Amino acid sequence: MATIKDVAEKVGVSVTTVSRVLNNRGYLSEDLKRRVREAMEELNYQPNEIARSLFRKKSNIIGLIVPDISHPFFGEIVRQIEYYAYMNQYKILLCNSQLNKEKESEYINMLKASQVDGIIMGSHTLDIDEYSSINLPVVTLDRQVSETIPYVSSDHYQGGVLATKLLLKKGCQKIAHISGNLQLHLLAKMRHDAFIDIVSAQRVEHIVVQTELNGFDYRQYEQIVSKLFEEHPDLDGVFASSDIIAAQVLKECKRLDKKVPSDVKVVGFDGIQLGEYITPGLSTVRQPIEEIASTAVKLIVDQINSVEVTRENVLPVQLLEKETT
Repeated sequence: MATIKDVAEKVGVSVTTVSRVLNNRGYLSEDLKRRVREAMEELNYQPNEIARSLFRKKSNIIGLIVPDISHPFFGEIVRQIEYYAYMNQYKILLCNSQLNKEKESEYINMLKASQVDGIIMGSHTLDIDEYSSINLPVVTLDRQVSETIPYVSSDHYQGGVLATKLLLKKGCQKIAHISGNLQLHLLAKMRHDAFIDIVSAQRVEHIVVQTELNGFDYRQYEQIVSKLFEEHPDLDGVFASSDIIAAQVLKECKRLDKKVPSDVKVVGFDGIQLGEYITPGLSTVRQPIEEIASTAVKLIVDQINSVEVTRENVLPVQLLEKETT
């Protein structure tokens, strides 16, 4: 395997000069840079990126930790974050925590050891002081973990209001909200808070069921929805905390021969692209996934560059009314 010394000898310059070319430091003629690049290509020399990042004190790599890459919402978030990071000349090092505390902690340590310039946290299972002690620029998605770490979130409360009011406007008399796990203390819990505020004010009969701590188990959704309709056969409205759960509600309604929307009206949350293929067309609250991603990248890059950032970044949602209501 070729070394930087081999490149220097082929070009007839010092190792220091080749290093300056690699790191674009100081004045260098275009002819010299061309000859170094040609020698690297001919020798198939691959620079040691870790060594270069130590030299520059910057790796141009951002760590990204999400709970479950297989979930369509996080898949879309990752895709957009990678795009905007690349547009800002950064690469992404992706970690999948599966809501496992030990795994998340190990990934944080790995990212720090890998000399990443900052971390975007989409998974939040650790204690607050553990995030504060990372000693790197950090941005969180959907959770406030301290008074200093910036976060990006949709306006979950307004989303909950829009979804619940739509079901009430359509005449629902007994509404269920299938929420994420409320013990995780995510900002998404505000969807639940909004639901409770609206149905309580209108004195509408309601039920709340929540997923378990591992809130991305699709088999669990089937059990939750089946039990919900078994215990409440007169249910006529469902506000699901994700489009995936809403799809399971539609599947159960079909199994029970309940017509949507005449017998049961359904509203989801997220507005994922996969929802466009759900039949009948799913009414949902759309999160601005692309804007969440671009804002998270801007916040992390600004921090890396010592630019002051806004801690609270709450983005508006949009109600998309379709065939299920």
